[in-house]
Amino acid sequence: MESTDKQVFILGKTRDGRTFRPSDWAERLAGVMSGFRPGGARKASALSYSPWCVPTVLEGVKCVVVHPALREAEPMAWDFCMNFARDNHLQTVEACLLPERP
Repeated sequence: MESTDKQVFILGKTRDGRTFRPSDWAERLAGVMSGFRPGGARKASALSYSPWCVPTVLEGVKCVVVHPALREAEPMAWDFCMNFARDNHLQTVEACLLPERP
């Protein structure tokens, strides 16, 4: 993954500005997507998020960052995420996630 790849940020805000509920929606969505990863699903004793679908918080708003590599590797998983955002009237933004400064 290059830092210049544009990701889709699914924000926990509806198009009319309301906070999306339940409060753990981002972790749930990323958990469902955890099996979609480079090299395919792995057996693990603990949940780990896919690098292609990661929950985070930006400026106090929960969101899920979806990497475009997911669309290339698993188009149906990509569609699931995008349809989730659309069906729940969530705001989406396409942007580059830049690495933190040292």
